[in-house]
Amino acid sequence: MKDLTLRVFRFDPLADGEPSYETYTVRVNEGARLLHALHAIHDEIDPSLHYRYCCGSGQCGSCAVRVDGEPVLACMDEVRDGTTIEPLNLPVVRDLVTDMEPGLMEIPGLLPSGEGQVTRSEIEAIKPLRDCIECLSCVSECPAITVGHFAGPAAMRQAMRLALDPRDAADRVPEAVREGLFTCTTCQRCWEVCPKEIRIPGKAIEKLREMANRSGLTLPRHLGVAKQVERTGRSIEHTKVTFLEEAPAVIEPHGEVKATVGFFVGCMYNGRLPDTAWDMVQVMQRNGIRLVIPPEQVCCGSPLIRTGQTSSLRMLQKRNIDAFVHRGVDLVMTMCAGCGSTLKNDYETPFRVVDVTEVLTMYGIEPPGKLPLKVTYHDPCHLRRGQGISEEPRELIRMVAEEFVEMPPICCGAGGGVRSGLPEVAGALGKGRDEEIRKTGADAVISVCPFCEFHISENTGVPVKNITTLLLEGYQEKDERSGGE
Repeated sequence: MKDLTLRVFRFDPLADGEPSYETYTVRVNEGARLLHALHAIHDEIDPSLHYRYCCGSGQCGSCAVRVDGEPVLACMDEVRDGTTIEPLNLPVVRDLVTDMEPGLMEIPGLLPSGEGQVTRSEIEAIKPLRDCIECLSCVSECPAITVGHFAGPAAMRQAMRLALDPRDAADRVPEAVREGLFTCTTCQRCWEVCPKEIRIPGKAIEKLREMANRSGLTLPRHLGVAKQVERTGRSIEHTKVTFLEEAPAVIEPHGEVKATVGFFVGCMYNGRLPDTAWDMVQVMQRNGIRLVIPPEQVCCGSPLIRTGQTSSLRMLQKRNIDAFVHRGVDLVMTMCAGCGSTLKNDYETPFRVVDVTEVLTMYGIEPPGKLPLKVTYHDPCHLRRGQGISEEPRELIRMVAEEFVEMPPICCGAGGGVRSGLPEVAGALGKGRDEEIRKTGADAVISVCPFCEFHISENTGVPVKNITTLLLEGYQEKDERSGGE
């Protein structure tokens, strides 16, 4: 047995003006679940505490709450000393009990078609989507729901599950489009918090968008992006001299060569933010990294995958893979979170794909000069959740910034085709990101994604910098100091 102290959210909307927190100390067995601790509080200390549970074995979803800000099933999460327990981000009925009815009502039911048989292949297609326990953790954390018309990830998962089931008579694709299919930013927060680890963006959202494309329901602005890629090989219009037009095929470092890395440039750093790519080049040269830059590389296809327009994807994949294979490159680096996630998760490459922050931490860098800046970091969704990278950028930032302050890893609204297709939704999410930035009091926002950097800079007055630009400024500061000495 052990004693644990827990901080629990309390609120009765009918009687209380504002929520409050109550601290309880309970005695539970080693390895006890959070639900056991809630039972102990209710049975031994405070019978007025309201919480919800049914089966207690991780199947019904009714006991979902937030623990230290993250949704969990109370019956599955091991209780820890000092934990703060709160309701999901849904309307509160009382204490830890939330109103789940509106969210559950969005989940469509099967409309019988009269078909009685399901083939083995259909069963296999449905499997990744059928484990939902309707806990609504995904709905409670979805950023798109808060700013636009969107039935939510749970409803979209069910729509795709029914679309694959021959026993369902409804046409789920137009229905999904009407319910906000293209509002999802594919930030993957829903998958991150799902207790059943259902990959809703990849297994439902993007697949429904493919079906919508075949039905002629793709958003007009998304069609324009696809035509641009098909015509030029790039998702960004050619408005100025690009990085690839100026860069040599090989860029040597200053001094000893630690490693040779292929550089997949991506559309944004090539055509819209080439100066940032050149900042990265200088950082790599200083740290012994030889860059191989095939001029024939094209768009990775991420804007097409996210919007369901995949007819030309294989051609793009082949051109990009061949570009690096023909140069004998076995390590390819990206600067763009979206490109990196696409190359890692949507390609089958004969080479290893790494993010720029992985390269810099893998081979080590010369310590830069400290900059007298207070900075915060924006986690790109396709880096943190799409690639599992969060510590490497922070390690580098701490090397150069005098003060580093965290902020919640919330989607900025630039991804999933939302910025191009529904700019008003993307703008609303960008404004929300600005609110979090200003809470930190930071002098600058650092990120590792051109779409995030470009979008956030349009929605905040705080300077936004790529991490390699910050490092370069640190080296310039170091050189100035040594020159003065």
